[in-house]
Amino acid sequence: MTVSVCTAEEVPQFVASVAGLFAEDGGRRDPFMDTGWPDREGEAYYADLVKDPACLCLLAPGGGGHLVGRLRPPNPLRPGAVTAALESLRVDAGHRRAGIGGELVAAFFAWAKENGANEMRVTAFAANEGALEFYRAQGFEPFEVSLRRSA
Repeated sequence: MTVSVCTAEEVPQFVASVAGLFAEDGGRRDPFMDTGWPDREGEAYYADLVKDPACLCLLAPGGGGHLVGRLRPPNPLRPGAVTAALESLRVDAGHRRAGIGGELVAAFFAWAKENGANEMRVTAFAANEGALEFYRAQGFEPFEVSLRRSA
C-alpha cells in the first residue's frame, strides 16, 4: 500500500474522506461541529490546500483515508520550535488495522523533517481512545491539555 500526495483531480475523493471524519468523529464528539461543512465548503478549501507548499494533503488508495499536515509559522514565544501540525487524519473503517494510518503518519513525518520541522503536533478528542492510542504508538506524547466548560 502506498499513500500519495493529493492532486487537484483527486480533491473530490479527498473531501469525501474528510466528510467521513466529520461525521464519524467530530459529529459524535462535538455538539457544535458543522458536519455539513465539507459538502458545502470542502471542494474550494482543499483545492487551495493542495496547491499550498506549507500544506501536505495525502490520500490512501481505494478511498482508504487521508491526512492533512501544515507547517505552522514561527511563534515568538517558542522561537526555537518549527512545528508541523497533523490537522486531520482518517482511515476508512474498512481499511483499518492494515497499516494505512502508520503509512500516512510516516509520510507526514518525512515531509515535516524535509521542511525543517523539529516538532510535530496532533490533537484528538479526549474521548477518542482509539485515536489517542494510535498517536501514542506513532511516538506522539501528551504535551498540553485543553479543558472546556459548557455555558
